Amino acid sequence: MSGDAMRIAYSPCPNDTFVFHAWAHGLVPGAPPLAVTLADIDVTNGLAEQGERCPFDVLKVSYAVLPWVLEDFALLPCGGALGRGCGPLVLTREPGISLTGRTVAVPSERSTAYLLFRLWAAQEVPGDVGEIVVLPFHEIMPAVRDGRVDAGLVIHEARFTYQRFGLHELADMGEHWEQTTGLPIPLGAIIAKRSLGAERLAALADAARASVRLAWDDPRASAEYVRENAQELDRAVAEQHIGLYVNEFTADLGESGYAAVRGLLTRAAAEGLVPPLGPDALLPPWTTTASG
Repeated sequence: MSGDAMRIAYSPCPNDTFVFHAWAHGLVPGAPPLAVTLADIDVTNGLAEQGERCPFDVLKVSYAVLPWVLEDFALLPCGGALGRGCGPLVLTREPGISLTGRTVAVPSERSTAYLLFRLWAAQEVPGDVGEIVVLPFHEIMPAVRDGRVDAGLVIHEARFTYQRFGLHELADMGEHWEQTTGLPIPLGAIIAKRSLGAERLAALADAARASVRLAWDDPRASAEYVRENAQELDRAVAEQHIGLYVNEFTADLGESGYAAVRGLLTRAAAEGLVPPLGPDALLPPWTTTASG
């Protein structure tokens, strides 16, 4: 596939820059050039909700936002983030506190992290959590440390660095999800505009998958791109981040990946947290087109 540049927005986090390095630098044979914008996940979630008015062709978003955007965007079966042992954490200054009536900072009210938190809190927090405050993810741990909020829901490399802020893990949302469902944890998705057509969407998926495999084949090639864009500049942390979030589900969701996404969104819809999805909403358009 070749032609005009695809406008794409993904985060500056190590897993995204690692995955998209080859494609963004013209190293994927036959793939269209990319015009890249780096943006926080809360920003890309909001952009996706603009539908056809969105200025981007391809976006990295939270799986939790899919029920609001799949009319205009299709889920690509590769390039995203699912896994095990990689879920969001709830952090506090003091260990073991109750969150009843407490103020909690979250990275986005449309984030998968927040959706997992709401499912967890419905079972584990007596009464109601207090005020929810949305902050960029890199501001959450300082806010907890400084006492501006009682707890913070963190994602990305914060999983490896929260001890530096003197914080304590209250709960692991991914651990709760895995224990209650047995499924991997769906976190971030790659979506593209349906108006591109099934053939182009399939080619975009192929390009994303090829970019992942090129990154695995030569991890050193992307090291500088990862480092220069990472919020956390520690090389070991960046490598841990990539090792945790870039895995077999990044190359292809597969049966268990799709089951995890359906499980999360079906459960959330049953709780009235997201709109329900149709039976084919998550399937690649080229698959549904081929099957009639």
